[in-house]
Amino acid sequence: MPLMPKRVKWRKVRRGNVKGNASRGNRVSFGSFGLQSLDAGWITARQIEAGRIAASHYLGREGKLWIRLFPDKPVSARPPESRMGSGKGEPEKWIAVVRPGTVMFELGGVPEDIARNTLNRIAHKMPVRTRMIAAGG
Repeated sequence: MPLMPKRVKWRKVRRGNVKGNASRGNRVSFGSFGLQSLDAGWITARQIEAGRIAASHYLGREGKLWIRLFPDKPVSARPPESRMGSGKGEPEKWIAVVRPGTVMFELGGVPEDIARNTLNRIAHKMPVRTRMIAAGG
């Protein structure tokens, strides 16, 4: 089941902008290796889940994966072929806003070659360019 908040203060929010670099969440905090975003963008709950599944299939029972994103922003959409007017559409999906430098996934307890392969598999599911970084770097 995809990630989404249990409850929110506002049901619909505006799009906002994704300017600038990440000032928080831009260092590896939990594991030894991390997947860092190089672009700004929106990552949906389905894409996060796809990355989690790809990592867990490759890792099996070894290592630990931390997901540093949470999709807490609703994106609304109008039904197809509806007429103009009559307000804003209903929330369709949940997204996480990502800026350049955001660490999206972290991995610990595995050697570097396995971590590189795992993060590469996750990166293929993401809509932004990424790079692998190590803790303390």
